[in-house]
Amino acid sequence: MSDEHVALESLLVAFEETDPLRTRVHRVLSALPCEVQSDFIDDPRFYIRPLTRKSSCETLLAFPAPDGSVSRCVVLKKRLATCSLAFGLYVIAHELAHAYLRNGPWQQFADPEEAADALAASWGFDKPASWF
Repeated sequence: MSDEHVALESLLVAFEETDPLRTRVHRVLSALPCEVQSDFIDDPRFYIRPLTRKSSCETLLAFPAPDGSVSRCVVLKKRLATCSLAFGLYVIAHELAHAYLRNGPWQQFADPEEAADALAASWGFDKPASWF
């Protein structure tokens, strides 16, 4: 197993091995540019997990660090494992784009939603016309 693969796997610890959502998240993470992957892997304050009934009300975030950095947490609904592949991958990429941008602007896009859409599209995950 390559070091890159091991590092990406470290981001998926909250997902069960057999979870189809895990497969989709891994697919998106693997497609991201190296600098984006590294930003997530090297940040102990970054966390990605599935939303479950058991843990729906317990998303624990670290306090801001002395340098002012804050936690980045992406929580994904299980439904993203059963919706259309294109829509599921897009939503995962869109949410990871928010985390990477720290919910801020990107290039000419000042609105965080537009910025996340544009960045996800630049990674190869365009917003599909339908979610079916």
